[in-house]
Amino acid sequence: MSISIYQLKPRFQQLLRPGLAALARAGVTPNQVTLGAMLLSLVYGVCLALWPERAALWYGLPAFLLLRMALNAIDGMLATATGNKTPLGALLNELCDQVSDAALYLPFALAVGLSPALVVGVVLAALLAEFAGVLAQSIGAPRGFEGPMGKSDRAFAFGLIALLIGASVAPIWPNGLLVLVLLLSALTVFNRLRRALRLSVPATR
Repeated sequence: MSISIYQLKPRFQQLLRPGLAALARAGVTPNQVTLGAMLLSLVYGVCLALWPERAALWYGLPAFLLLRMALNAIDGMLATATGNKTPLGALLNELCDQVSDAALYLPFALAVGLSPALVVGVVLAALLAEFAGVLAQSIGAPRGFEGPMGKSDRAFAFGLIALLIGASVAPIWPNGLLVLVLLLSALTVFNRLRRALRLSVPATR
C-alpha cells in the first residue's frame, strides 16, 4: 500500500466542518468554491512569476497551499452536504486542480538557481500522475489517489521548496528535492495504473 498525505484527508475535513454550514446558509455553491480556488491560484502564480525575487511571496506560499487544500476539500464536502453533486462539478474539480497546479508550480522555474527544465519536468509528471488517476475510470476502476506523490504530497514538497527559496538556501537542496519529487511522481503513475488494472479485472468468485 502506498503512503500519501491524502490519507489524512478525513481528519482534515473534520477541522473544516464548522465553516461548512455557514457556506451552505450563505448559498455558496461547490462550483463557486472550485472556481474561486483556481482564480486565487492563478493570481498567486502570476505574482510569483512577476516578482520571483520577493522572498515574502515564497514564504507565503505554504500558507496559500494550505488554504487551497482547504478549499479543495470544502467543495466536495459542500456538494455532498447539499446534495449538489453534478457532472459539471466533477469536471471542474479535475480541470481546475490541474490549472492551479501549473499556475503555482511553473513560476518555480524563474527562481534563482532552480533548474527550469527540472521544474517543467516535475509539473508534467504531476499532470501525468493525475491523468493516470482519472484514466482508471475509463476501464471501470475508481479514480486513483495513490501516492507517494499525490496532490497533497506535491503541495507539501513545493511548500518546503518555496521556504528554501525564500531563505536563499544553496540551489542544490531545492533542486535535489525536485529530483525526488520527479522520481516519486513516476512511482505514483505506476502505482495508480497498477491499481486500476487490478480493480478493472472482473471478480471470478
